Amino acid sequence: MSTNVIILGAPGSGKGTQAAKLTHYLGISAISTGEILRANISDGTELGKRAKEYMDKGELVPDELVTEIAVERLGRSDCTKGFLLDGFPRTLAQAEALDAYLSGNGKKIDKVLLINVTEDMVVRRLSGRRVCRSCGASYHVATMPPAKEGVCDLCSGELIQRSDDNEETVRNRIRVYEQQTLPLIEYYRGKGLLASMDGEAGLEEIFAEIVELLT
Repeated sequence: MSTNVIILGAPGSGKGTQAAKLTHYLGISAISTGEILRANISDGTELGKRAKEYMDKGELVPDELVTEIAVERLGRSDCTKGFLLDGFPRTLAQAEALDAYLSGNGKKIDKVLLINVTEDMVVRRLSGRRVCRSCGASYHVATMPPAKEGVCDLCSGELIQRSDDNEETVRNRIRVYEQQTLPLIEYYRGKGLLASMDGEAGLEEIFAEIVELLT
């Protein structure tokens, strides 16, 4: 039996961390549209160039671009045992497109997890975040620093601050999130799929709550 999950939350809510733990625990595929888009940007694809214009300003990539890449990813063989979507859908249009795709393939969403955090907490988390240029591992200057400043513990790659992690862009990303993504909460609540939790609790506490909901 497959388990298909969506995880929602503002940038910096910790949903990526929980997604990684959960997919390992359940043995399902993690699909982060943000990572897929950044890979396209790094590779200099046409999609990546178009997406970068929006991401650099802290805006969401248009629905049709995100939906195209997400649906293609969901069609791969590793998603037959289940999947967790992180960063998709972000709008009602994306959610409706996802429902249509899943329904047409005899699948459905089993649970939608919402991780709540305050704006100030998001700013503190993201403005201090550093990411490895080589392997993508994440660190934080205050709460999870590397053993050697500026160097990844895993691969010795260079740690950088993403261009969209400065405070001004972070706050704009939160505004965009609130305007375009929060309607999803009511959409999935109306379907009886939504479960919310306190994103400022401990990582293990949040994870235990998620596991209890899904098993």
